[in-house]
Amino acid sequence: METFLKQVAHDLYHKLGGDFAHVAVVFPNKRASLFFNEYLVREAEHPIWSPVYLSISDLFRQASTLQAGDSIKLVCDLYRVYQEVTQSKETLDDFYFWGELLISDFDDADKNLVKTDALFSNLKDLNALMDDFDFLEEGQKEALSQFFRNFSIDQVTELKQRFISIWDVLKDIYTGYKERLASQQLAYEGMLYRDVIEHFDLAQFPCRKYVFVGFNVLNQVEHHLFSSLQEAGKVLFYWDYDRFYLEKTPHEAGEFIRRNLNDFPSELPASCFDNLSRPKQITYIESPTENGQTRYLPQWIRENLTADEKETAVVLCNEALLQPVLHSLPEEVKHTNITMGFPLSQTPAYSFINALVELHTSGYSAGNGRFRFNEVTSVLKHPYTRLLSPLAAELEATLTRDNRFYPLPSELKQDTTLELLFTPRSTNLELCGMLSEVLQQVALRYRDQAASSHDAFDQLYRESLFKAYTLVNRFHTLIEAKDLTVQTGTFKRLLKRVMGTSNIPFHGEPAIGMQVMGVLETRNLDFRHLILLSVNEGQLPKGGGDSSFIPYNLRKAFGMTTIDHKIAVYAYYFYRLLQRAENVTLMYHTASNGVSQGELSRFLLQFLIEWEHPIQRKQLEAGQSPQTTAPISIAKTPGIMKRLQSVFDLRVNPKALLSPSALNTYLDCPLKFYYQYVANLRTPDEVTAEIDSAKFGTIFHDAAEHIYKDLHDRNKVINKEAIENLLKDKIRLNEYVDSGFKRLFFHIPENERPEYNGLQLINAAVIVRYLQQLLEKDLEYAPFTFVGSEQRISEEIDIQTPKGVLKSRIGGTIDRLDAKDGILRIVDYKTGGQADTPPNVASLFVPDKKRSNYVFQTFLYAAIVCRKLREKGKQQQVAPALLFIHRAATENYSPVIELKDGRKSKETVNDFEKYEPEFREELKKLLEEVFNPEHPFSQTITEEKCEYCDFKALCKR
Repeated sequence: METFLKQVAHDLYHKLGGDFAHVAVVFPNKRASLFFNEYLVREAEHPIWSPVYLSISDLFRQASTLQAGDSIKLVCDLYRVYQEVTQSKETLDDFYFWGELLISDFDDADKNLVKTDALFSNLKDLNALMDDFDFLEEGQKEALSQFFRNFSIDQVTELKQRFISIWDVLKDIYTGYKERLASQQLAYEGMLYRDVIEHFDLAQFPCRKYVFVGFNVLNQVEHHLFSSLQEAGKVLFYWDYDRFYLEKTPHEAGEFIRRNLNDFPSELPASCFDNLSRPKQITYIESPTENGQTRYLPQWIRENLTADEKETAVVLCNEALLQPVLHSLPEEVKHTNITMGFPLSQTPAYSFINALVELHTSGYSAGNGRFRFNEVTSVLKHPYTRLLSPLAAELEATLTRDNRFYPLPSELKQDTTLELLFTPRSTNLELCGMLSEVLQQVALRYRDQAASSHDAFDQLYRESLFKAYTLVNRFHTLIEAKDLTVQTGTFKRLLKRVMGTSNIPFHGEPAIGMQVMGVLETRNLDFRHLILLSVNEGQLPKGGGDSSFIPYNLRKAFGMTTIDHKIAVYAYYFYRLLQRAENVTLMYHTASNGVSQGELSRFLLQFLIEWEHPIQRKQLEAGQSPQTTAPISIAKTPGIMKRLQSVFDLRVNPKALLSPSALNTYLDCPLKFYYQYVANLRTPDEVTAEIDSAKFGTIFHDAAEHIYKDLHDRNKVINKEAIENLLKDKIRLNEYVDSGFKRLFFHIPENERPEYNGLQLINAAVIVRYLQQLLEKDLEYAPFTFVGSEQRISEEIDIQTPKGVLKSRIGGTIDRLDAKDGILRIVDYKTGGQADTPPNVASLFVPDKKRSNYVFQTFLYAAIVCRKLREKGKQQQVAPALLFIHRAATENYSPVIELKDGRKSKETVNDFEKYEPEFREELKKLLEEVFNPEHPFSQTITEEKCEYCDFKALCKR
């Protein structure tokens, strides 16, 4: 394969006799010069002077006295001109993003040498004078007519009026803006290019020859420059094309090359450009997903990597695939050259800056002087914070444990680093200063730790810190000079946008190794073996028209860039890549994502029809096998039995306790019992502004406990009057709930005011309402004697095991004990769930989705209380009761527990002593099973119990 650059080097060397002194070779981009220089060295038999290598942008900038302005400063200057011309009160925040759009339009107008006096004239004048525009071609005049047919000036809507009002001052804005920039010796790119052409001075182009290589679409300033240098006899042109698409008319790939060859004849004969019509190995491969293409890439490389690696290229039509591609490169690739640069947005430096900016903008309220938990923990969890502060992890754990939703800055400043991070920054300048300082500290620490590391990613991350630091300092300079005065929200968006579009270059030797590149970087380069990924509609050509303030028909009429140009440019890139390659694989995916429908590119369809040779078509299929999960069963080995003893035997663990919750867990799922109580697995603590059902119930129980203790302190017998008085005092009820939130949810002192959000306020109001319903239900029951609340009870118990007796304890906490008419009532509050009626006592011990956990719990308490009373010689009736608070307001609701077996009538449980023997017998069997090594901890067969289980992912149910 003879590449285009090799042909140019050979021809140019012989035409100039090897004398490249005072010769400039100009490429569309700089990358091609590295490959060209290598070919030129091969042509020379002795040392020669190297030509000057320039990009077209470099050439224009050398010839101008103006300097290219900073992109942010350019918008700020435009805003000041806009204000002067329009007297608008629009803020820079609102103006900034459409200001960028306006500069883009001005840039395009200048690069195409548009007569801006005519373009930006009053629309009515433009319509009236349309026939006088002799500088327009017939097609352009037709486009202008089309605009006015679609845009009727006589029928004015509000939207049209707003458009016209801006359009009519664009001429003054354009003129004033250019004057303002020129006074500072600054320019945007198009203005700089136009200045060179309008004040063309051959002396600014001192080289004896300018060689233009591999250009395609030329804007008007480039065309004028080429013409001027051609007239001076100082220029040579080398165009890259193929007769396959050049001689087909119309064919978008050859649209601009045809004009260029006509205006600026090529130094190479047409016979050099007949490659695409020859047979090649071309394969289309369809992938079901976009990332699936990268899974196939290692196989393709192993089969197609050339001996000289630089003759193989992986081209990414979607550059977002860079990371998965890098991770897919096989070991067979000895050297790789990556042309695109690594996105700064995918580095820790970007996420660190983003977290800090969010902390000081969205995450801080100047009104109450507090930060928000989510933003604080995002910073504390970041690896760079952990690198700088040894206290960050402990502080994050403390905030999580204590549910500190709105921490004060004083709580967070626990060392010098944390003081730097968590001192509130109210201005953009302060924020930039903090970011610069902290990035500098990270870079210094990172340098000390990573100095000995040669890991590619370590080097990349150090480079990303430097890049981020320079960007932040750029903003700092603009803000300090008062060139950028925007609100914090706009500054945040600007910083994010600038960093999001920044790349970190990969260091290496570009002319060595397999090439990984984007479509634009392939210009002028040829490869023997080639694979293109994501050759999809929307990626090649790129989808979506560029936003513009100038309507399409006006752009077309005045010779500006349109979407048609972009499609033609991408068509040229596509066909040019194929023309000299020997083996080409073109991959596309069929995955739909939003508006993207996963279609193959129009260029693939077009080439399929045009090319006369066979094209292979293949499909990727993911090798899938259905995953089956084997049932999990934990055998009670001697080690696990010893663990059981260490947890539940009083002789080993004096705090041993089998609670109703533990026993209910075993009945529902023995495996969950093992995970939670034997293996002691716990879900990680997390802070959420939402109040789950458990926390809701805890706060309700706490408030109810304090209410009845206060009522009991006034009078041991709680009567109707006391309850009625409390029901009238809503402020006092709210105080009980507020106190519970402070202690149990916010974890703050009683004298500190909690910061409720809307959802928390709703939950607090619901708890107050539930308390009212509890009091109203007790009003019907009063008078009664309050015995106690949140009362811990337990009973030591001997459990028979094959290895002997295990001494343990059963018990828990009773929500409330009260007495009336000789009956001791055990009341268990429930803020959720439904009351049910079990058929009998034995059913409480049979695993089933309808088994009554609540009744089991209350019966266990009743059994313990009954035994305690007998031990004290008291004969008192014990009645377990379940009070479902959310149902307490319904008519005829009763907390009394009932049993109903089949068609038998309901049996009210007013005296538990009648049911105690059967309950204890069943309990004995259950406990013996728990500690029997013959019964493993197995998964439940009732899968409904798995739906909200904390260990669902662990056992893959």
